[in-house]
Amino acid sequence: MNPITWFHEDRKRARAERDPCAELCALATVNADGKPEIRTLVLRDLEDTANPTEGTRLAVFINDSSPKWPAMAQVSALAYFPVLKVQYRLACATAPVPEALVHGRWQDRPEAPKAMDWYYAKRPQSSPVASRSQLIEEVGNLNLPEPLVAPPSARGLYLLPFAIERLDLNQPDGIHDRRRWQRPTPSSPRVGEPPIAKAQSAASVLDSGWTEATLVP
Repeated sequence: MNPITWFHEDRKRARAERDPCAELCALATVNADGKPEIRTLVLRDLEDTANPTEGTRLAVFINDSSPKWPAMAQVSALAYFPVLKVQYRLACATAPVPEALVHGRWQDRPEAPKAMDWYYAKRPQSSPVASRSQLIEEVGNLNLPEPLVAPPSARGLYLLPFAIERLDLNQPDGIHDRRRWQRPTPSSPRVGEPPIAKAQSAASVLDSGWTEATLVP
């Protein structure tokens, strides 16, 4: 089975079991100082209605005011589904999600995150603020546009895996099932160059073939 298809099937099973981790991933990057960083993000399934033949893709939404934005050319993602006892590790290049699709899906966000996306124009993400009460006051006093639309800084990135590992801990013999799939590494922007500056076609990456190996767990 194609490992991306397998991932989607496992995620579908996890959602059916109401796994709280089914919608999340841990995303790892390397910053400008060469230091690793990791954070938890919502992992999204995107179907581009303008290109229905390209299927469902994995993506993350971020704000380009974030310090992580320049480090997003290549990332590593980890997804763990506790109800299944299945873990995925994905090494990914990235490509920008079309602006129209980002802005359309942005409307599904809760009201507070929408306001925060506009607040980042005043105070970039991760910048210091005097107190939480000041933060809440400033967000509450924002002059938001009407109708409320996504700010220009709202971005989306497709995750384009070139290596995937699946670890299944739920084996009756107690020996974990670990497999790895690899395919040619897609070209990516230089380290520190925002991925939107040099995007590769997501469709061409998705069509690449995989090689599979069984690993000692």
